[in-house]
Amino acid sequence: MHVTESLAGAELVRSFGGPVVDVGSGGGAPGLPLAAALPELEVTLLEANGRKCAFLELAAHDFPNVRVLNGRAEEQGVDGYAVAVAKALAPPVVAVEWCLPLVRPDGAAILWVGPSAEPGRVARVAEQLGGRLQPSPAGFLVLRKCGPTPAGFPRRPGVARKRPLA
Repeated sequence: MHVTESLAGAELVRSFGGPVVDVGSGGGAPGLPLAAALPELEVTLLEANGRKCAFLELAAHDFPNVRVLNGRAEEQGVDGYAVAVAKALAPPVVAVEWCLPLVRPDGAAILWVGPSAEPGRVARVAEQLGGRLQPSPAGFLVLRKCGPTPAGFPRRPGVARKRPLA
């Protein structure tokens, strides 16, 4: 199921190119299936939990286009990736704040979401971060980055979850 759901976003990711970062990669979805389906793109699996990173290192061993990075999204540089992806990371308004600053202008954050995603709230958060909600297939929110990350973002670790923007 995780592989199938991850691969459903492969063409969306391909349309923006690479490099790609899977924020909060956990068990490797959607990053590892995307890396397998899109071998021409560099994929970074970003995970804050050290034990999960150790697993990801083993799982990614046979993928030359994958690297594993132990860290938090808020502590990474800004505007460096073409695409940030997230699946089951956090409520969408929080996931947007963690993902969109990592994306360079003209890139996108792509979120796998359920029916309760509240696109209106997500769109308001994206606007504060220099992004815009684009039309997207069911099950996804695509947030196009229109300009550089505004000053003050990303906020300190933990703040987005405690005090969401929207």
